[in-house]
This record gives sequence, structure tokens and C-alpha cells, in this order.
Amino acid sequence: MAIRVVRLGTPRVRDEGLRLGTVRRPPRGVPKAQLASRDFYDVWVPEAAPSEALLTSARQSMDDESKWKTFVRRYRSEMKRPEAARLLDLLAALSHGTDFSVGCYCENEARCHRSILRSLLEERGASLI
Repeated sequence: MAIRVVRLGTPRVRDEGLRLGTVRRPPRGVPKAQLASRDFYDVWVPEAAPSEALLTSARQSMDDESKWKTFVRRYRSEMKRPEAARLLDLLAALSHGTDFSVGCYCENEARCHRSILRSLLEERGASLI
């Protein structure tokens, strides 16, 4: 049992389990009824995504190393809020009993919040693939 970190909209892999969309907004132009069938997500969990304000400030700067570090620091700070920390604890605990995935739309995981989310889950003892 484990969490897989994925790019939303990519084909699902065998035994991936439930796919959680850890994004602030649903994909544009995709009807809600088609989100799962088009391999985006089964359940939307925007609480695990960076805030709208953080995304807006970082959108054009993910390739700049110092701005990326600022983004990482600010996202980690957001995920320390009690409700976000409880969500991360829940996901980490669930990873020991079921397979599921978390994801975002970004092409490059190394410059996406999902790479930080992966680290946050690992720090909580989550089982990850």
C-alpha cells in the first residue's frame, strides 16, 4: 500500500488506486462528469495545494532558483497550518492501508508543488512509490 505522485491528465497505472487532485482549480474545459474518465482525478483536494496568492506570485518564476526556494519555503509554511497538517497526517496514515495517488498538472515534478508534497508526506512516514 502506498501513495503514488502523478501528473494529472496522464494515463493511470495499474493499482494506482483513487486519484486525488491536489490542485487549486479544476482543469479548464473538462466537464466535472469527465474528470475521472479523462484521468484527471477522482476526488478534488484543493486544501493540499498552494494558496491562490502563492500560485499567482510564483507562476512565472519556477525556473529561477532563488524564487523556487522562496516558493518552497512559503508552501511548506502554508502546509504547517493546523488543517493542512492534519490532512497530511491523514494521507500519510492512509498510505499504510490503501493505494492512492496525489497529483498536479505541471509537466516538471521537480518544479511543482507535488515534489514538495512528496517530501512533506515522507517526513510524516507515508509509504510512497
